[in-house]
Amino acid sequence: MSTRPASTPLPEPSVVPSQGWHCSHYCYRFDRAALSQLSAQDRRAGCEAFLSALNPQDDLRPERLQGYITSGHRADWILMMMDPNPLKIDAVHQQIMSGPLGGAIEPTWSFVSMSEISEYVPTVERYRERLLAEGEEAGSPAFEAKMSAYERRLPIMNQQRLSPDFPEWPAACFYPMSKSRDVGKNWFTEPFSHRNSLMAEHARSGIAFAGRVSQLITVGVGLDDWEWMVTLWGRNPEYLREIVYRMRFDEASAVYAEFGPFYVGYRATPEEILKHCRVEQA
Repeated sequence: MSTRPASTPLPEPSVVPSQGWHCSHYCYRFDRAALSQLSAQDRRAGCEAFLSALNPQDDLRPERLQGYITSGHRADWILMMMDPNPLKIDAVHQQIMSGPLGGAIEPTWSFVSMSEISEYVPTVERYRERLLAEGEEAGSPAFEAKMSAYERRLPIMNQQRLSPDFPEWPAACFYPMSKSRDVGKNWFTEPFSHRNSLMAEHARSGIAFAGRVSQLITVGVGLDDWEWMVTLWGRNPEYLREIVYRMRFDEASAVYAEFGPFYVGYRATPEEILKHCRVEQA
């Protein structure tokens, strides 16, 4: 009598991913007409509730929360949040919208994604193969030093990809993107070896901006309309402009990339957002 092979136990149902965090970007605009209808008392109460919503305490606070003032007419301010629990992120948004200022706040855009370790991040073995392909001599002091350094760095880099610290730099830009499926330039029909080579070139362009720009790529596949969300933090906005321009020439971008709207943000506290947007009254 044949027996059915033992099945692998299924994971417990959960909204918390087995690795990585949920990530959300929210863009908002203040409705000036609605603000003008609020009494001075209601406006003060609204500002207090706004500050409280953006400073959640203890268990209510997402692991990462950063606010930005943004230029242009599409939004007044932006929130970026990350946490293992997506409902903890959304609770901040709901707290903002349900407060006294909620009727004077218009959500204009959002993007939902998750952090991951990309398939194009070289494993130690793939990094070894890359060094050999680039002409390094196996066993040489230079080869061994590079291998040893990469083995030490890789766990740290992967942890930063999954649960990143947000740089406290003054400028950031955010944009969604997807890979082309057009005939003759369909990213998803290219062999992995070719895609991996193109992404390695793309990574080298980014490394040239180390110390000036920090990058986080989160995945929107199955979660939102675009496949990835790119967040770039810069020590100065000029570096954001320069890195995006430089990377446009990489084949992975020039041939295969499709871009959504770009937003620029300047890091700000909740108090600074209210003051800059002329919501807080003296």
